[in-house]
Amino acid sequence: MSLVLDPAAQDLLFREARTANTFTDEPVTDEQVQAIYDLVKFGPTAFNQTPLRIVLVRTPEARERLVPHLAEGNQAKTAAAPLVAILAADNEFHHELPDLFPHFPQARDIFFSTRPARESAAGLNAALQAAYFIVGVRAAGLAAGPMTGFDHAGVQKEFLDDDHTPLMIVNIGKPGDDAWFPRSPRLSYDEVITTV
Repeated sequence: MSLVLDPAAQDLLFREARTANTFTDEPVTDEQVQAIYDLVKFGPTAFNQTPLRIVLVRTPEARERLVPHLAEGNQAKTAAAPLVAILAADNEFHHELPDLFPHFPQARDIFFSTRPARESAAGLNAALQAAYFIVGVRAAGLAAGPMTGFDHAGVQKEFLDDDHTPLMIVNIGKPGDDAWFPRSPRLSYDEVITTV
């Protein structure tokens, strides 16, 4: 059985998409980011908790505060990217649940009354949303360069608060010269899928 999604869209989102390491200086507009969010906000999360929070790093001053917290190999490309997004999990997402999950508002108090329960749920579901975000960046015709090589505590202190856990940093823009590393291998269907 073939996929319903147009092959060109399959290529754009998956087969031809790569993690970008260089970018042009073409800006990424607020309108593009709004379009990305308006698409990916419909991706599912448990209890519709939607714990992902995004900090857009645009100003030179904010960039100067961010770059020292990155692994050395991530610094130059982040300093040059048109837009950088810090993706974080909101560990206090439960305050929104009565509005986001209105048919079962008690879920907030039944399942998420303790901080450890919230942190576990927020980390998993915000990571899921981060994956949607990367696909959304690609759907906008842009390239994403997601990274986890950074001082998480330093980024949290500099840009977030104790209720938000940084998950990844994503450079965003049009790919520049020599943007791609060679594609790494993938596991085969038989290595991943088991039928019982």
